Amino acid sequence: MSKNELISKIEALNEWEALMEEARAEAEAIRDSIKQEMLERETEELTAGQYIVRWTPVLSNRFDTTAFKKHYGELYKAFTKQTASRRFTISA
Repeated sequence: MSKNELISKIEALNEWEALMEEARAEAEAIRDSIKQEMLERETEELTAGQYIVRWTPVLSNRFDTTAFKKHYGELYKAFTKQTASRRFTISA
């Protein structure tokens, strides 16, 4: 691949990523407006034609790694394993 082709691909990638970010922002705005409507109606479930929209609280239990590491540092180290991955970045 030539240098010009590579530059062209990077620029196309940047354009697509910008478009994806705009689409994500638009989708989030629409999602927020639906949530606002549900808040105004004071409901966790809403039926609109063929769609059923639910916005319900969810409880979950998460392991507090920071606190565990602080109190049981050696035990944390004993059960920690190193992993390898590759990171793809483009800088201008």
